[in-house]
Amino acid sequence: MNFLKDKNILITGGTGFVGSHLIESLTEQKANVTTTFLSTNPLSYFLTKNLDKKVNMVHADVCDFDKVFDIVTKFGIDYIFHLAAKAVVETAYYNPKRAIDTNVMGTVNILESARLYTKIKGVIIASSDKAYGKMPSSTDSVNEPSKKTESVQVYGKYAETDPLKGDHPYEVSKSSADLISYSYFKTYKVPVVITRFGNIYGEGDINFSRIIPGIMKALIDNEVLEIRSDGKYVRDYLYVKDVVDGYLLLAEHIERIKGNAFNFGSNETLSVLEVVKLSEKILRKKINYKVLKTAKNEIPYQSLDYSKIKKMLGWQPKLNLLKSIRRIHKWYKKYI
Repeated sequence: MNFLKDKNILITGGTGFVGSHLIESLTEQKANVTTTFLSTNPLSYFLTKNLDKKVNMVHADVCDFDKVFDIVTKFGIDYIFHLAAKAVVETAYYNPKRAIDTNVMGTVNILESARLYTKIKGVIIASSDKAYGKMPSSTDSVNEPSKKTESVQVYGKYAETDPLKGDHPYEVSKSSADLISYSYFKTYKVPVVITRFGNIYGEGDINFSRIIPGIMKALIDNEVLEIRSDGKYVRDYLYVKDVVDGYLLLAEHIERIKGNAFNFGSNETLSVLEVVKLSEKILRKKINYKVLKTAKNEIPYQSLDYSKIKKMLGWQPKLNLLKSIRRIHKWYKKYI
């Protein structure tokens, strides 16, 4: 897969976790990559892999339209992967304006640049499963012998045809950016594709408030893992290399699929505590943890139906925690 060889690629937020893995793959394909950044971390995958020596780095905030448009025109961009975002739910809770500015208006600035600079062949927008908001559940009654009847929440999977209805700042910002992206395709024929992913994990994620990095740090530093939720929140867990494969597949087929949104889910739909127990089993290490129940505005259950991308482009996850977590643990031991 080297269809992007010699193409001029812009990745917003490319020094982040997913962006770094995408840049690694694109530079291996000999693409000409430019990334925006606001800051870098010496522990990041981006710097530990020396990717700063392989790309054009431009200090720019996606909220600055003039700067974004200048980058697009100066480097003659062919494809944009828009990953820059305020991606932490708790941060958005305390600073909603900044989250909305970045996630909504930052996306508008990318789309407006693509509208004005008509040489762009494709814009891949990173949305999120959070754009769907909370899924309505049905309630089943469970009556076990010698026990009172109790209610059990039964959830399904989100499909791309489900409405986008986030109701807290982070979720609303993703719902809004998602809808605006589609509007630019519908109104101006900007070649946009929207991606909605579950929980992405892998080497290089140094946001230790997330469960996989938190587990790794607790093991390596012999700390107690603090779980902000009640431990029962359920998500799809998706390995970062599978995400990158999905992004590249979308760019390759952009002409055929533009205007579409795609879910990228996995076959590992697990609660936080299930991830902890599975990690213990695979790594054969005891993880000491404490359930805090302090999470704010978190969605209790999210799982994505990815049959559309599987049917249209043949994408499906190749790796899972069993196959990848030992390698991930090794990376954290080396760098943290």
